[in-house]
Amino acid sequence: MIRVALADDQVLVRAGFRALLEAEPDVAVVGEASTGEDLLALVRAEPVDVVLMDIRMPGGDGLWATERIAADPSLAGVRVVVVTTFELDEYVARAVRAGASGFLVKDTEPVDLIRAVRVVAAGEALLSPGVTRRLLERMAVGLRDAPDAGALAALTDREREVLRLVGQGLTNDEIAGRLVLSPLTAKTHVSRIMSKLHARDRVQLVVVAYETGLVAPGWQ
Repeated sequence: MIRVALADDQVLVRAGFRALLEAEPDVAVVGEASTGEDLLALVRAEPVDVVLMDIRMPGGDGLWATERIAADPSLAGVRVVVVTTFELDEYVARAVRAGASGFLVKDTEPVDLIRAVRVVAAGEALLSPGVTRRLLERMAVGLRDAPDAGALAALTDREREVLRLVGQGLTNDEIAGRLVLSPLTAKTHVSRIMSKLHARDRVQLVVVAYETGLVAPGWQ
């Protein structure tokens, strides 16, 4: 059972998400919060796998709450999906750096919302070409930290190639197909890369791929 918490200051939005998610046999909504502070209290009191996090909330917004979840070792198993709009691109870079595992727009299709929860709960990143690619490209332009080429020194040539494909949003199965590997081997490469780079999840690997120039805005 995937345990989900909803963080949004709009009651109707939370009610809509709850109705969609609780119709699924493998998903349970364990709590709701209308402020960042309430959300933190919730995830510290209840086991939570995935948080659907609005950005704009009173009492500590979604970015503030995401940063604190990512920084708390006791919440290492909590994955955050930021619910955003294209008008909030400038905030997405901060959310990625803080540890968000994916992004949705509020008018996303119900099937995509449910898929997002399952994908993130399984440890993947939600990097859909239609949404997150544009946000990550915008993010790459505005990164404040200079690229650190030394971050790749510990990787083998094959691991660099895998990291480049992760940065392009490919899943493990897609990476396996592209490099003619088994899915298990692709997954092992990704796990080793995350360990070597001390990355929390695949989204942080995407950040590294952009920062070091393995992937550039406008990739095809």
